[in-house]
Amino acid sequence: MPEESRAARYTVLPAAAATVPVVHELEVRRSRFIACLLRVESEEAARGFLARLRREHHEARHVCSAFVLGPDRDVMRSSDDGEPAGTAGVPMLEALALRETGTGDGPVRDLSDVCAAVVRYFGGVKLGAGGLVRAYSEAVSAALDTTATVTRQRMELLGVEAPHAEAGRWENELRAAGFVVRDTAYGTAGATVTVALPDDGRSRESFAARLAAVTAGAGTARTLGAEWVDLP
Repeated sequence: MPEESRAARYTVLPAAAATVPVVHELEVRRSRFIACLLRVESEEAARGFLARLRREHHEARHVCSAFVLGPDRDVMRSSDDGEPAGTAGVPMLEALALRETGTGDGPVRDLSDVCAAVVRYFGGVKLGAGGLVRAYSEAVSAALDTTATVTRQRMELLGVEAPHAEAGRWENELRAAGFVVRDTAYGTAGATVTVALPDDGRSRESFAARLAAVTAGAGTARTLGAEWVDLP
């Protein structure tokens, strides 16, 4: 079951970005800034990703980083990795933390579970503090522009006990009504239809009404737990 959080939903990189980083390169006055974004769920995963990049780019001058973790974005870290203080990690973190997404009723800032690294190969021309801030921030923002994002929703899992003869019909009618049916498990005494509802305090009431109509009042739902789900 997910840990308790204030947020019921937030924005993440697509699932593919958990294994294959999003990469975008920017050149500024002969310096190469290679931005790499990975979807991560822990500090350990973020730091492991950064260690791999440092090994792969061992000739690079800097591998600066920032990451944001958790539904409530309560873990935020950044590193300048040898660049002048405040010119790399912080601008990168701001590019992540201030990123506007379409989750909810309008643009919000809720991007999380993301690690950004910018590998810099020095081109021989100093950029100054302002130039570095712009370059590192732009590298991360430009990489984000190249990828889609998805909404991650906390879902409440409910189990509906059904007779064998009715389970298929109940499942089909609940799906037709727009509810997410995760699976139907058949046992010796009957079947359990597992339904996932947005954990928003409102969906369970509408589900109860539909369930009563579908089952003629015979079906009841019990709470099985909760999980975070990427919405289609």
